Amino acid sequence: MVKNYSLQQLPEIAKEVAELAQHNILLFYGEMGVGKTTLIKEILKLLGVKDNVSSPTFSLVNEYQTNDNKIIYHFDFYRIKNEEEAMDMGIEEYFYSDSLCLIEWPNKVENLLPLKTVSIKITLENNQQRTIAIKNNE
Repeated sequence: MVKNYSLQQLPEIAKEVAELAQHNILLFYGEMGVGKTTLIKEILKLLGVKDNVSSPTFSLVNEYQTNDNKIIYHFDFYRIKNEEEAMDMGIEEYFYSDSLCLIEWPNKVENLLPLKTVSIKITLENNQQRTIAIKNNE
């Protein structure tokens, strides 16, 4: 699926992406500032997270709880130096926990990702429109 959207359409796009949550591992690709974290915040709101959502750029992972007591992990691997750092933090336990994992900068841990994922690529167009491309990887 490929769609163009504006920030006003973000709730609609977030709803479509949130419907993919049963896949557990959602990979968010895109340049710095394209809106990955903004989209993730909207998705978490739709999934019932009441906590203040922020980018885990320095902590690498934030844990959120939904209204129905499900755990969601939000990763930001932008600052990670190598995959060994991710292994040291126990990344496999998160990925195989049956909890939803939302991952920014997944290319930094590409060799550690499960085979069944959903790739979400966001690009910024010239007129403040964004394009989102979603691909199911199995």
